[in-house]
Amino acid sequence: MDSSGWVEYLASRPLARRFATYLEGREPLLVSVIEIYQVYKAIRRDVSEERAVVAIAAMRQATIAAVDESLALEAADLSLAYGLAMADSLVYATARRHNARLVTGDTDFDGLPDALVIR
Repeated sequence: MDSSGWVEYLASRPLARRFATYLEGREPLLVSVIEIYQVYKAIRRDVSEERAVVAIAAMRQATIAAVDESLALEAADLSLAYGLAMADSLVYATARRHNARLVTGDTDFDGLPDALVIR
């Protein structure tokens, strides 16, 4: 799940129910540390600091993957190959490293292997 899905779900936005299937399911969740930043920032900006702290607490139930040198290099290669922004390429590289499907609301991932774009 990328940050767009988490924000939709945690801020009760229009696509929240579609993301709930994945976030409330039985499969283990993986979160890039980059997504912690993105979700906290978006929910703090759009809702409140208190809700942002609660959101991050919910994300801590997932496995949180750090960014290291080899992941950064892999993300750079993916950015060049697919035209992804830095944060998106780090999230996508994290999913690939862990053999996970990326579930997202971000159309920048449309057509990428192992990426499911929720609309």
